Amino acid sequence: MDLELRGKIALLTGSSRGIGLAIAQTLHDEGCTVILNGRNTSQLASAAMSMGVESMPCDLSLDGSAQALIDFVISRYGALDILVCNVGTGASLPPGLEDWSEWERMINSNLRPAVSMVHAARKHLTLSHGVALCISSICGTAALGAPLAYSAAKAALDSYVRGMARVLGPLGVRINALAPGNILFDGNRWADRQSKQPDEVQEMLRKEVALQRFGHLHEVANVAAFLCSSKSSFIAGEVLVADGGQLRG
Repeated sequence: MDLELRGKIALLTGSSRGIGLAIAQTLHDEGCTVILNGRNTSQLASAAMSMGVESMPCDLSLDGSAQALIDFVISRYGALDILVCNVGTGASLPPGLEDWSEWERMINSNLRPAVSMVHAARKHLTLSHGVALCISSICGTAALGAPLAYSAAKAALDSYVRGMARVLGPLGVRINALAPGNILFDGNRWADRQSKQPDEVQEMLRKEVALQRFGHLHEVANVAAFLCSSKSSFIAGEVLVADGGQLRG
């Protein structure tokens, strides 16, 4: 299927590795002009070089960084059609052990970057009748034993997307969220757990996930590309789950 993305200008935050990079590669393969972003300068430079695209390193939890990133893209390309917000981390304390500084860190890592980026990009997405996509998590939908502050921040992100769709829709801009389940790739926590506790991990997948396996990066990236394309033109304010059937009800 031709997603009709050729020539679109796409900015992806948190895209030096993992899900963000996989989405960037898929959009690039679909013909988008892609700009990468991340905090790890060497990792980001390597990812950008491998794809032959531009990048800008910055920490989106800091004041002014979102606007600086948007200004960089507009100065280079003059427009923005697609914004994918993927900054976030689930590395936190066990549920119930968080102090207020940890709550702030999780909000600054998982909610603030997306809100700041959508705000900074709003004018340019309006001009292009573009699309914003926020990468969330099924942990924002159900209590799955994940760190509580992380889960609450993702739930807030989902609520933001649903509400912001009402603001952006009349401007011709669609915003959605994509909530992946357990995704396996080199260097992530599931890869580490699988290498150390293979039997326990397989039992978890057997009991909790309908498809009884991990998701793969390309499976998330394909859904993301669809949501960024005109093929999903009547989807707005949605939190689309891709979890292999883990959530129940």
